[in-house]
Amino acid sequence: MKPPDRAPIPVSTENKSTGASSVPPTALLIRRHLRFGWWTLLIFLTAGLALEALHGLKVGAYLNVSNETRRLMLTLAHADGTLLGLVNLGFAATARVLPAWPEPNKRFASASLLGATVLMPAGFFLGGLFIYAGDPGLGILLVPAGGILLFTAVLLTAVALKYFSAEAILFEQDKGGASRRAR
Repeated sequence: MKPPDRAPIPVSTENKSTGASSVPPTALLIRRHLRFGWWTLLIFLTAGLALEALHGLKVGAYLNVSNETRRLMLTLAHADGTLLGLVNLGFAATARVLPAWPEPNKRFASASLLGATVLMPAGFFLGGLFIYAGDPGLGILLVPAGGILLFTAVLLTAVALKYFSAEAILFEQDKGGASRRAR
């Protein structure tokens, strides 16, 4: 029996003499957000399942009234992390359809979104780990910084939509020369 055909192993795109990569910066940015988004989703959906298990098993350390702030902070960390994972996937798709988006603005929006994706859930999580008289711990101070970064990323992305051109996307030529519309 003949073994199944396997996909070829990709060859490194790095130029051996200069160390420079031939992969366009936008492709690297898209790959970064796809990877980060999917891994973020996996982590925070798993955290959500753990919180559901704590709730389902009626664990007192999680459900007691004295731990209401902790429960709220952990739930917010899970919800924000999950949502921001999806936003990273949306950002990757948006960056793909905006080839005319200036690279510096795109990189700044990307960095802001990545920072927000780390800071906001981390702030809620750390705020929930250390509770002081019913108030969240100092980790909660990361949340406003993450919120500012998220606002910046969303604003820059929304403004960049002025570079959207349906014709450039719908009728883009592939390497073989056939248009996508003809397929």
